[in-house]
Amino acid sequence: TPEEVAGRAREAWELGATEICMQGGIHHSFTADNYLEYLGAVKEALPAMHVHAFTALEVAQGARASGLSIEDFLIQLRDAGLKTLPGTAAEILDDDIRDIICPDKISTERWCEVHRIAHRLGLRSNATIMFGTVEGPRNWARHLVVVRSLHDAIAADGLEGLFEFVPLPFVHMAAPIYLRGRARRGPTFTEALKMHAIARIALHGAIDNIQVSWVKMGVEGSKLALQAGANDLGGTLMN
Repeated sequence: TPEEVAGRAREAWELGATEICMQGGIHHSFTADNYLEYLGAVKEALPAMHVHAFTALEVAQGARASGLSIEDFLIQLRDAGLKTLPGTAAEILDDDIRDIICPDKISTERWCEVHRIAHRLGLRSNATIMFGTVEGPRNWARHLVVVRSLHDAIAADGLEGLFEFVPLPFVHMAAPIYLRGRARRGPTFTEALKMHAIARIALHGAIDNIQVSWVKMGVEGSKLALQAGANDLGGTLMN
């Protein structure tokens, strides 16, 4: 419930958190009102909490279910207190791969469109890559080119571009695509380490921050990633 979400946010605030990330699966009955209700519950309880919430997929779904344009829905979210969008639901920004691993999610073009509109409205966002399923280095390279091009297009409009890039190694254990025998067991550790390093090179001069998720890479793996190109540490999970 919205009250439970606000309660978890309050718990985080009391432990020193200044930002929370809210995102979830797509619920068939959700409209824009549901997303606004969750956002409102947190902002009412904790006006100073930075809310980093709702993927491009959730924004597109909420707008479509409510008969709103992406822009109108994002304006409502912004005016209700949303500050930044998480770059998840990106998976691999290569539609040949998306057709295999997430055919029910939005296209690469649509994902980029939501982020461009968000920045135009004064919001900011980051980007992720979820890697280690069925794709390979060529697809990773395409993804990095899309992210860099999106950032450059936003910056060309005189706006602040993407603030961060976050590699997220695929966790296979309970993933349906893995259980159906259609994906590998995630990337190797070497591949994951190289992803942070290559992202630093590919995005140099554009996106300054490369974040390593310690819950994905582990403590020792995160230490190595911080020596290999990452400069930020993220992924604190309350539960």
